[in-house]
Amino acid sequence: MTKELWETDSTVYLTPRPGGSDARAEEAAARGGRGTQRLVEVRRIRAPETVAGPLGLAPDAEVGVRRRVMYLDDRPVELTASHYPVDIAAGTALAEPRRIPGGAVTLLADLGFRPHEVEETVAVDLPEPAVREALALGEGEPVMLLTRVSRAADGRPFEVGVMTMVRGGRLRYRTRMG
Repeated sequence: MTKELWETDSTVYLTPRPGGSDARAEEAAARGGRGTQRLVEVRRIRAPETVAGPLGLAPDAEVGVRRRVMYLDDRPVELTASHYPVDIAAGTALAEPRRIPGGAVTLLADLGFRPHEVEETVAVDLPEPAVREALALGEGEPVMLLTRVSRAADGRPFEVGVMTMVRGGRLRYRTRMG
């Protein structure tokens, strides 16, 4: 991210993309950049408290997690961990260590889980050393933390995304409803 204002619309990342296109790559290309990502982990874990609660799960429940590093022009700019209840992820591409054409949002929509209500919480903090190293940050450089909870029309939460972003510029989210 540069020092300029980066304006994005969260709905871009919440809209199914038939045909396998990548929202991040398209958004970066529209600004003259190159957005890529690398999948670093797919597995079942014991849900952290910050994930179990929003998913309505017991504190000792397992979830499926997909961790990725997002790049802009080959620079790491975001670490993303997407968490799913096991009963949704098991037996699907969400539980496999491979790219999902159109992203998880497209697969989830095909499974009947379209975002109806999305809650995003934003915070700024100093990163742990491993995060600082992964994002190539200097000592004392803060990160922006965005936690997104997606719920289906029946109110069931089906995904908790935790994004840790380089805070090199200003970011403004804009959401259009309807």
